Amino acid sequence: MKKVFKIIIPIAITALIIIAVVIHHYSTRIIFNEEYVNGNTQGNLYNEGTFCEYNGTIYFANPDDSYKLYSMDMNGRNLKKLCDDSVFYINVDENYIYYVRNNQEIKSDYFFFSNGNNSLCRIKRNGGKVTVLDSDPCMYASLCGNYIYYLHYDKTNATSLYKIRIDGKDKQMVQKTPIYTCGALGQYIYYNGMESDGNLYELDTATDKIRTVIECNCYKPIVTSPNNIFFLDVNKNNALMHTGVNAEQPTKLSGESIDLFNVYGSTIYFQTYDEKAPGLYMVKNDGSDLNQIYPGVFKRINITSNYIYFTDFKTGTVYFTSTSNPGMIEEFHPGKK
Repeated sequence: MKKVFKIIIPIAITALIIIAVVIHHYSTRIIFNEEYVNGNTQGNLYNEGTFCEYNGTIYFANPDDSYKLYSMDMNGRNLKKLCDDSVFYINVDENYIYYVRNNQEIKSDYFFFSNGNNSLCRIKRNGGKVTVLDSDPCMYASLCGNYIYYLHYDKTNATSLYKIRIDGKDKQMVQKTPIYTCGALGQYIYYNGMESDGNLYELDTATDKIRTVIECNCYKPIVTSPNNIFFLDVNKNNALMHTGVNAEQPTKLSGESIDLFNVYGSTIYFQTYDEKAPGLYMVKNDGSDLNQIYPGVFKRINITSNYIYFTDFKTGTVYFTSTSNPGMIEEFHPGKK
C-alpha cells in the first residue's frame, strides 16, 4: 500500500500542477479579433468617448461616481461598476474594454497629460483586473482590429501617433505628427491634416500608409461611407458640411459656427458657437429639419441607440434625451430612474 501511495501522490501532484498551468494559461491568454473591428463610434470618440454601446450594453463614465467605469443595459438598468478608474475614450470589442484612465477629477474641457493618470488600459467586459497597456501619458485611443491607435507623450518626442497591440506588445511610433485617431472605419482612420493643410487623409492600419482623400480645409471629419463624409469647414467659419468622395461640391448643412458634432444615422447633432443663443441642435444630412434641442453650451455629445447624452460646459451636469424623439430633456443619474 505504501508503494501505491508513493506512486499515486507524485502523479496527483503533477496532474494538479498541469491543471493549474492550463487554467492559468486560458484565464490569462488574450483573445484577438478576427476582423478590423472598431471600438466606438467616430462621433463619440471626438466627444471624449464617455459612452460606448456594444451588444446591448452601454459602457460609460459615471458622472455620479467621479466618471468611473460602469455598465448598464440600453434603458439604464442593471447598473454595474467595473473598476475604480475614471475613464474616457472608451472602446469595446467582444472580449475587452479599452480606455484611457483619467484619475484626476474631470473639471474642465481640457485634459493635460500626466504620468499614471492618463495610462492606456484594458479590462475584461465584465470587469476585474486592470491591465496597463502603456503607462506613459496617452489620449485619443481608437481600436482598429487588434491594435489601438492613440496619442502618446514623452519628453523626447512630445506628442506623437503610436499604436500598440491589444495584448500590450508591439508598441511603436507610427509617425511623429499627432492626429485625431477618432475617425476609424474598419481598417482605415480618416483625419484632417494638422500641419501644412487641412486635407482629409486616410491611414490604412494594415500598412500604416497614408493617402489624400479630399483636398480641403476640414476639421474633425466623420466618414460613415464613401458617400457620407461630414466635417467642419475651417474656411467657412466651421460650418457643418456633407460630401462624398466623388461629389463636385460639399453641401452646407448649417451656416452656424460649430464646435462639436456627432452623427447618428441620417441625423447630425451639434453645438453652436453663437454667443447670443448657443445651443444643442439637430439637422438631417440633407440640410433639412434644422431644430434646436436645448439652449446652452454643452460638450461630450455621445450617442447610443436609445439616447443622446451631453454635458453642460460650466456645471458638468450630464443630460440625456431620446434619439427617437429628441426634446424631452432629463438629468442623467444612473441607477436613480
